[in-house]
Parts: sequence; structure tokens; C-alpha cells
Amino acid sequence: MKVSVIGSGYVGLVTGMGFVKLGNEVIFVDVDEKKINMISNSQPPIYEEGLAELMEEFKGKYYATRDYREAILNSDVTFIAVGTPSREDGSIDLTYVKQASREIGKILKEKDSYHVVVVKSTVLPGTTEGVVKPILEEESGKKAFQDFGLAMNPEFLREGVALEDFLNPDRIVIGVIDKQTRKVLEELYALISAPKLFTDIKTAEMIKYASNAFLATKISFANEIGNVCKKLGIDSWKVFEGVGLDHRISPHFFRTGIGWGGSCFPKDTRALIRKAEDLGEDPIILKAVVEVNERQPLKLIELLKKHIPELRGRTVGVLGLAFKPNTDDVRETRAYVVVKKLLAEGARVIAYDPQAMENFKRAYPDVGERIEYADSATDVLKATDIVLIVTEWSEFEELDYSGKIVIDGRRVRKAEETARVYEGVCW
Repeated sequence: MKVSVIGSGYVGLVTGMGFVKLGNEVIFVDVDEKKINMISNSQPPIYEEGLAELMEEFKGKYYATRDYREAILNSDVTFIAVGTPSREDGSIDLTYVKQASREIGKILKEKDSYHVVVVKSTVLPGTTEGVVKPILEEESGKKAFQDFGLAMNPEFLREGVALEDFLNPDRIVIGVIDKQTRKVLEELYALISAPKLFTDIKTAEMIKYASNAFLATKISFANEIGNVCKKLGIDSWKVFEGVGLDHRISPHFFRTGIGWGGSCFPKDTRALIRKAEDLGEDPIILKAVVEVNERQPLKLIELLKKHIPELRGRTVGVLGLAFKPNTDDVRETRAYVVVKKLLAEGARVIAYDPQAMENFKRAYPDVGERIEYADSATDVLKATDIVLIVTEWSEFEELDYSGKIVIDGRRVRKAEETARVYEGVCW
């Protein structure tokens, strides 16, 4: 099948390359000339494990352009995978979704064949039918579900293992109304052997938000219990090993630490809170989930000040800037909260991350331009006797932390075993 993907960020690029791997031809559409050139030259503009190798292997089966007309006229299915960033009030900004819908609608006007438009971007229930559909119909002069197809297909990709998640997912959720669109998407996903849940469009939109909100809740719950365990001298990881053996609960997402970040959990949880409030509901559990997460990274500084009450003038090493390992994504990273607090306390900060240093400096200039960046984790250890572990990159497990004061936000076992003074955040 011929597929076009609007937006070539983490979701769009991984989704598109996943379809290439399954034997389809893909055209990426983006407004960023640098991204377009990199993709067309088989160079990934983001870091994601296995992506560079996949792009090299299937060179010639995909390319990128900024021309919507070229992409849509030469494809059967178009996925909208543009960003839906948060506004100040927590609601999502649909600017890019609306722009993509307008451009797609203009080209649909020229097509005689039945073209399927699939919303892959994370949008609140009612958006596909209440926002995307009217724009497509107005611009094309055609009727959805009759003259062209429209569906919602939320993504459940974990950054760092996104390609694996695309090709071997827990489930595929498709919100669809008309039979022709369903048939096209069944064919597109036929080679993936995972449960396929077909729902109405609003239900598919809600499944994405409910999934992310529950996972965020699970982490914040674990951190609250972990904070209590810390004060009682109990290993919270052992507690959740026992809790997770209950088949009704499962052990996943019970890793206590300094909280969650990234492009999904913070944005989606806030958006769901705002939507609930707009409907006259008070989502007290979700609000508490966010509150716990906001406080959690500062536990690192609290523990550090138990050992060094005055940080002014001290050099502190920070290991990890990405919001999680195996990605260069720094959106909502807990490292920002930690580094900002260290600078406010008057500390000198030297940081290292295998992939995310440039992104961190660019995304957070208020702190990113005031800290130093090391060439390696070993250089951080040489420069200071105080180390904070913020992201659990596997290479941090290979270091010798002897003689160091280590405050660990992610339970790196090597630090626990070798540090002169070791404090874990909530275990």
C-alpha cells in the first residue's frame, strides 16, 4: 500500500518506517527542510534505537517532502501525526492538526479514488469528528465516510523501544465508522499479529488518554508508597515486587524514582484534567497524580542537602538529561527541575547525557546555557565528588562511584554498590 504521513517527529517517523518494514511505500510530509533532507538521505533526525539501521536497509522505499499534493495524490492512506502541544491551561493546541486537515482537504478535492485519512496524533474525544471532519469536508467539498474515509488510530509507542512497540504491540486500536475504511486499515495492519480492537472514533480517542493517565497514576502511586518506605527503612522495589505478583495488578510501571516526563504523560494527563473540568467534573485522583510528580524530583535535592547543607559554590555532577534512557527527548524531563533547583542553590553543575545534551541546551536555555557539559560520564566523576543520577542509561551501570556522594533517582545498582555515600530517592 502507499502511505503518506503528515509530521515526522517521534510518532510519525517511527510509524512511517514501521509501515515500510511491513512492505509499504511511505511519503513523509514535514515543514522542516532539515528534517526533509535528512529523511530523504536515510538519516534519522531523532535518536531511536534501530531507526538508523532500518532507514538504511529500506532506502528507496520512502522519502520526505513538504508538498502535500505530491504526497496525497500518490498515496492511499494519510496519517496525521503532528504535535498537539499543551497550552498554559493544560488544554491541547490543535493548530497543527487543523493546518494538516486543511491541506489534506484541499487535495482530497482532486482525488477520484477513495482516500482514507487517519488521525494518529493524540487528541481528546470528539476532536476527530468535531474538528478534523468538518475541516476536511469544507476544504474538499466531499462527505466523510462516503467520499473519503476517516478513522482514529492512537499510538502506544514507548520512546527508546518505539519500533519494537510498533511491530509487536500489545494491541492495535482503531476507531472507525465505515466498512471501506475498516477494510483498508485491516489490510494495512494484517501482518501484525496483535489483538485489534475496533471501536467508534470517540472511544478510540479516549482509550489513549485513559491508558496514559492510568500509567502515570501507577508511577505516582508507587512514588508515594516509596517515599513512605524510605522513611521506614523498607525497600520499596521489593514491596512492589510482591505487589506486582498479583495478576490483577502486574509489576509494570512500579519503578519508584523521581517521576515521569516526556511528550505524553504530562501533556495527556493535564489535557484530561482540563477536559473533565470543562464537563463539570473534578478529577481529584488525576490532579493528585500530577502534584506528586511535580514534587518528586526535588527529593533528590532534599537528600543531597542532608549530606551537604550548603550547595553554594559546590560542583555537582548530573548524569542523564533525557526524560528516559535510549532517547534524546528532553520534553518535560525531570532533569530540568533538578538542574534549575541546583542553580538556584548556587551550585556549579556539570552534566552528561549520551544523546540529549544539545536538545537540553536548546530546549531549556534558562538553565541549559548556564551549566557545563562533559564529554563522558567518567569525566563527570573526575570533576566532582557529588553525583546525581537522573536518567538510567545502561552505561551508568558500568561506572565506579567509589569515593562519591551519590543521590540516585533511578536505582542504578552499581552506584548503590560502590558509592562512598549512597542515597536512593524512595527505596
